[in-house]
Amino acid sequence: MIVGSAVAAGILAGAYFGMAIYFCFHFLPGTRINGMDCSMKTAEGFQHELEKSVEDYTLTVTAPGALEQPEVCGGNEGRTESAESGQGGEKAGYSRVISGREIDLELASEDQAQSILEKQDVLAWPSAFFRETEKEAVFSVAYNELKLEQRIRELDLIPSGSTEAVSAHPVFDGGAFVIQPEVYGVLSDKTEKKIRQCIADLTPELDLMEEQCLQIPDFSSDSPEVEKACEAMNQYCKARIVYTMGQEVTVDAELISGWLTCDGDMNVSLNEEAVGEWVNSFAEQSDTLGKARSITSPSGKTAEVSGGTYGWVIDTAAETAALTENIKKAESVSREPAYRQRAASRSAQDWGVTYVEVDLTAQYMWYVKDGSVQFESDVVTGEPVNGMETPQGVYSILYTQRDAVLIGETDPKTGEPIYRTKVRYWMPFTQQGHGFHDADWQSAFGGNVYTYSGSHGCVNMPVDKAGELYSMLETGTPVVIHY
Repeated sequence: MIVGSAVAAGILAGAYFGMAIYFCFHFLPGTRINGMDCSMKTAEGFQHELEKSVEDYTLTVTAPGALEQPEVCGGNEGRTESAESGQGGEKAGYSRVISGREIDLELASEDQAQSILEKQDVLAWPSAFFRETEKEAVFSVAYNELKLEQRIRELDLIPSGSTEAVSAHPVFDGGAFVIQPEVYGVLSDKTEKKIRQCIADLTPELDLMEEQCLQIPDFSSDSPEVEKACEAMNQYCKARIVYTMGQEVTVDAELISGWLTCDGDMNVSLNEEAVGEWVNSFAEQSDTLGKARSITSPSGKTAEVSGGTYGWVIDTAAETAALTENIKKAESVSREPAYRQRAASRSAQDWGVTYVEVDLTAQYMWYVKDGSVQFESDVVTGEPVNGMETPQGVYSILYTQRDAVLIGETDPKTGEPIYRTKVRYWMPFTQQGHGFHDADWQSAFGGNVYTYSGSHGCVNMPVDKAGELYSMLETGTPVVIHY
């Protein structure tokens, strides 16, 4: 028995000291260095794993939402974006990755694992199986500075200078306003410093929010103020105003959205000045007063006429007020714009199918009613001297009067009118005194009479013809005068 016990004791002692010798070259069970498990490993083995971990190292930089960055250079490599639904849009999580290989990261410090190994209490190896031992070692790394800077630029990790935070706010997506998620500002200097620190410590993650590298916006996607602003803007966009004026013109959400503003406190307003600018542009395009139009005479001649006082004119002030009210009340209506002056038709010839036409070149006139010639006559128009020409353009009959006295301009030498002429039929079409009337003093009409015996700008007619026209005309009848 004694011999057997001695043998057993010898075996145990041999095993004990054998393991002690083993742990002179291997780390004890439960040993961790800087968080890395090195149990049962040699110093060389641990060093190799450490070098491999440095080679495989990646740093993931994260933030809870979007960051205001320029377009990514070199594509989306190294970028991940996780999205969680938010009202009106997506709230994207921000994530960027830098790998050790990209920046030539390598272990730069001397082997400290051997020093730790040599300081182990190898004789206490049995107890090591029942506990963990954390050791600290100072390891340093080296990397290519230029490659790190380039990688930071490629991934937009550091904007050029600190960027300001941008609150969540309503944006128009083409159909309605939705909430654009907030943007966190980036404190560039602090962020860059943290990135370098993480790489030096081989820290795998950098949360910019936790490290206070971000500027927090005033409003987030789920802020009640933002939701209320979005609802208010969409309420305005419910308005739909269709102008019925030949070719329809529609004011809808697409237009209205451009007239809405939301300030930094999420107060929504309708830019009435912008509404007025649109109305002015609308009027400029649709008004016909003074614009060139084409006319084809009963003779077959086609001429262009411009100027005058006749045509469509939108009352821009009244229409701006009306349109603003429609939008504020979110109304859906079809109507004409507010007019300061109307014409007969929205066709290219806005004088319609009933009008008087005077051809100054031919010295001839027609009265057309409902598209058919009802009357025609030779005439004598203004003599082409001293500004007495009959003005071309589109006008309208202001009124009709029997037995009128036409009074000319005052002669500065005598202080008296240059003429007082009584006519039987007077049909003016300008406020300056141009009109149709009989002229019994003319011995002939048409031809070139106007060049030597022309009027002071009126359209002279034979007495019987003037009477006939007088019986047909109504106040407001368009008058088209052209060469």
